[in-house]
Amino acid sequence: MAKINFGGVEEHVVTRKEFPLERALETLRDETIAVIGYGVQGPGQSLNLRDNGFRVIVGQREGTRSWERAVADGWVPGETLFGIEEAASRATIIEYLLSDAGQIAVWPALRRHLTRGKALYFSHGFGITFGDRTGIVPPDGVDVILVAPKGSGTSLRRMFLQGRGLNSSYAVYRDATGRAFERVVALGIGVGSGYLFETDFRREVYSDLTGERGTLMGAIQGLFAAQYETLREQGHTPSEAFNETVEELTQSLMPLIAEKGMDWMYANCSTTAQRGALDWWKRFRDATKPLFGELYASVAAGREAQIAIEANSRPDYRERLEEELRELRESEMWQAGAVVRKLRPENN
Repeated sequence: MAKINFGGVEEHVVTRKEFPLERALETLRDETIAVIGYGVQGPGQSLNLRDNGFRVIVGQREGTRSWERAVADGWVPGETLFGIEEAASRATIIEYLLSDAGQIAVWPALRRHLTRGKALYFSHGFGITFGDRTGIVPPDGVDVILVAPKGSGTSLRRMFLQGRGLNSSYAVYRDATGRAFERVVALGIGVGSGYLFETDFRREVYSDLTGERGTLMGAIQGLFAAQYETLREQGHTPSEAFNETVEELTQSLMPLIAEKGMDWMYANCSTTAQRGALDWWKRFRDATKPLFGELYASVAAGREAQIAIEANSRPDYRERLEEELRELRESEMWQAGAVVRKLRPENN
């Protein structure tokens, strides 16, 4: 484990150089990993583990679209693909990758298979941190660990196939066997992490819920919409407004920022853009920081968790979700985006 220092804050990180794949395979040589759920994270993590040489099975409800997807990805019913309880009973490590609502619903059945010495693995701190609301309280004698890739399962898989890695956080909530650290790091390397940085379950879920509602999804859509609508109200065409708001950012600037940093971007744009960005970024920070404070307080108080649990547990959740997504999809901004994407050179 390496230590890095950011402005006096010491952090622990694990790289693939320090903990290579060969060591990870040796660490989990006698383990069977059951990936429970084949939705968002399940496919990427299970396929990466399988391709890396680990003993992996998948647990999913038969007859679902996710079951069919697993079959299409090469998981064989009765050999490497089972019902959820069957997979859990066969495993020594259970990766619990159902949705938060799904984890709550399946927990009473899954808990029966958490016998002493097994490991229960999460990619989100939600179920454990808000255990008083979710009812997810692991039995004694079981390692409880977390690897949380900092991106979607689709990105995790895509970057793995490109020979790259997606950074992940890791945490040990309970070390019942004395092997929890070795297990969690080996799994983190196995699923395709670029490097692993230490966290705990509470910090992971607080930062994750804030990020999802903030700059990763909620706030970015809000900023997109505000700028796009302003440009349209001032007479700019949909194509021009979308290109200046979304396309240039996602296709040109973000890859460079990811590679070089924002300071490099400021130093390598036109002097007019440079001056404007330097003059305005603090105003945007000052305008939005109170809202982020309000958001974090809501996360820490458990309100965001309760909203998610109640909404995702409704029988009409999928119908309500589709209506909200339809509003986004059919908005002028994202209709313009669909047209612009078709005009990209790779699509012609």
